Amino acid sequence: MSTTGDGDPWGITTLDLFELLEDAVQSDRSWVVATVIAVDGSAYRRPGAKMLFGPDDSAFGGITAGCLEGPLADVASEVRRADEPEIATFDLTSDDDGWGLGLGCEGIVDILVEPVTRSWQAPVEAYHRGEPIALATVTDDTAPVPVGTRAGIAVDGTPIETGGPSLPSSVLEGVSERAGELAAAGRSETVTVTTGDGSVNVFVDGIDPIDRLLIFGGQPDTRPVSRLARSVGFHVTVATARGGQADPDRFPNADRVVATHPTDLEELVDDRTSVVLMSHNLLDDRLALEGLLETAAPFIGLMGPRERFQRIREGLEDDGVTLSAADRDRIATPVGLDLGGGETVEIALSIVGEVVAASNGRDGGRLRDREGPIHDRVQSQPE
Repeated sequence: MSTTGDGDPWGITTLDLFELLEDAVQSDRSWVVATVIAVDGSAYRRPGAKMLFGPDDSAFGGITAGCLEGPLADVASEVRRADEPEIATFDLTSDDDGWGLGLGCEGIVDILVEPVTRSWQAPVEAYHRGEPIALATVTDDTAPVPVGTRAGIAVDGTPIETGGPSLPSSVLEGVSERAGELAAAGRSETVTVTTGDGSVNVFVDGIDPIDRLLIFGGQPDTRPVSRLARSVGFHVTVATARGGQADPDRFPNADRVVATHPTDLEELVDDRTSVVLMSHNLLDDRLALEGLLETAAPFIGLMGPRERFQRIREGLEDDGVTLSAADRDRIATPVGLDLGGGETVEIALSIVGEVVAASNGRDGGRLRDREGPIHDRVQSQPE
């Protein structure tokens, strides 16, 4: 798969970035990763957002709307030269910010800029396996522990070896429980740990594992759905009940194309896999849905009118299958947001839009009607 965001390195997804990180960890060349660790006020991205800088000064990913990438690239070059992590602070609230930006924005952004080392291998592998993990990194240059010292932490608070300097046990004990919570939630925040040697600020980066989308169908309308889903960062599998349609060349944007019986879709699903059924075959969709009800799939979208779903539901009831309240909540039919468009790509956008909203726990409403901040804030926990 392409890792350049449809030709735009700034627009790459988290999936693309972690694929690049995977290559960078294995490379002998000097890559640099920048992570937003704190935001005071408003900013384009929240803590945990990342960029990568290649050995040739190429940049991948965006942590602002574009206003900081130049100064941040300069910091990355210095980090590459010194082979030491650095905390860069950008005050975007003032026209006299010291960086010559004159942006007059509304936030102060702290960014950890560090060489890519083997310490990233464990979180990269966990991301691709679909396992939550938190990366706890010292970010306080006045602390008794060097900036960049880190540990991986699982959802149960168990330390995960990352290689290189590791957190002292006193710091690890103080941060592990909260780090496990943030790993499970896929959220990031700074935690202050008080030890006998002083206080230590630790940035806990809860890395949300890869999200997957399984599309069941092999007709041409599957292609724009798979294209848009991959472009927004889903790992996409196209499954078809017709072996002759299971040609990867027909679905160039999918990560995987398989032929399978509708009753075997559950083998392709876990609790991070959303599903869209669009085979246009009533029996195949019913068989697929019946099997998927036994899985942990959080979202099951079914293409077609309500009358079609009623026929499928009646068929399930004839087989002794009654939809529970939880089932009715995760089944979306007709699948898609109400965008009002009828073009094929608009229909695909509607479908993928609902999948994105559901995976983020949202209903896809208009931002202007949302009260409070656009992005949820993580409240720091008391010590």
